[in-house]
Amino acid sequence: MTIVGFNFTKIHAEKTNPIKGKINISNKVALTGVEKSDLALGKDNQQGVKFNFNYTSTYEPKIGTVELDGDLLFLTTDKEVKEIVDGWTKDKKIPQAVMSSVINAVLTKCNLQALISSRDINLPPSIQLPKVKIKQ
Repeated sequence: MTIVGFNFTKIHAEKTNPIKGKINISNKVALTGVEKSDLALGKDNQQGVKFNFNYTSTYEPKIGTVELDGDLLFLTTDKEVKEIVDGWTKDKKIPQAVMSSVINAVLTKCNLQALISSRDINLPPSIQLPKVKIKQ
């Protein structure tokens, strides 16, 4: 199983109110769709799975949001493609190993994009950044 494609289809960042007092930032990732996707590699067609996702960072109380939608293309065996798509169609479930790979890839790309988008509209970072402490 290999991730071969990642695309953003929507990047929306909005600051609705000035920053005052304590801010709570919550990040959420959700898969919104799973479908079979054929990919032509040279003369061969290979089956894959396209995962659609939504990532949202919410700044409370009503300060702003960063919302990212997109899709990720995952190549694997024909048998696993069928299992993944059937599991999603039947009861919105995906094998744990696949889910872990997909969500980690989505988080890696989305955390970086959310960080850039929040900076551009003067919102605090949506993830904890490292800080240096100097000892005397």
